[in-house]
Amino acid sequence: MSGKIIENFPLGKRSWFATGGNAEKLFVPETLENLQEYLSSTSQPPIILGALSNTLIRDGGIKETVIRLGGDFRSYSFEEESIIVGAACLDMTLATAAAAEQRTGLEFLSGIPGSLGGAIAMNSGAFGSEIANILDWVEVVLPTGESLRLLAHEIGLSYRSSKLPEGAIVTKMRLHAPRGNPEEISEKMKEIKLHRKTAQPTKVKTGGSTFRNPEGHSAWKLIDDAGCRGKRRGGAMISEKHCNFLINLGDATAQDLEFLGDEVQDLVKKQSGILLHWEIKRIGQR
Repeated sequence: MSGKIIENFPLGKRSWFATGGNAEKLFVPETLENLQEYLSSTSQPPIILGALSNTLIRDGGIKETVIRLGGDFRSYSFEEESIIVGAACLDMTLATAAAAEQRTGLEFLSGIPGSLGGAIAMNSGAFGSEIANILDWVEVVLPTGESLRLLAHEIGLSYRSSKLPEGAIVTKMRLHAPRGNPEEISEKMKEIKLHRKTAQPTKVKTGGSTFRNPEGHSAWKLIDDAGCRGKRRGGAMISEKHCNFLINLGDATAQDLEFLGDEVQDLVKKQSGILLHWEIKRIGQR
């Protein structure tokens, strides 16, 4: 079988939280054919992971095969009014490349950690825009190995969610990217960078926003009002700069981080009556 197969891969250590267990088997397909060949050869549903930015790998690791796309899936190419991009391309990489080509509408991606496949799956958004605003179509591979192209309106994009077919793996997409004013594009990118630097914790081990914003509320404000700013458990801490960020201070276990998040959930529910829902994907055995 083509593609890389790695056993006992230190997945947790490679995540943005830099903690957690290993994947017993990691498969890295380089082409669409590699991926289809693998899927047609197994009946075990694989776990598909991207840049591991909003993912917490539990300390017991993952027993199922994990797929992380490589090779061709990292590529992108420009068309007249759009960009064709692979699911493994990083959001920041694409935003920077689009800016260099004087394409507008993708600036918001520079403020989102992760890859485009994950951005589709959770309709990533920030700074007043989201994937739903720029997606034309997406290609997916089903667990059977069949490849499908779906239009944006067919995958039910909504706040931090989509309705992709069950078990579908995003492989490629086309994003609307018209030509824009280079000075305006550059200025917007600078504003996003400055906002991230001043409002969010940077240069720390964190997976991004921990909880989704409940309708009509900001998760960080609910967490702050519940007295959780700076709260700690083992080597895990709620950021003092932005309360919706969990931080690994250096020696946190995945259990420290998850249990602290669960505790915050409970405290917010008691204080406000609102149940926060995790945005961080938690995977594996405790």
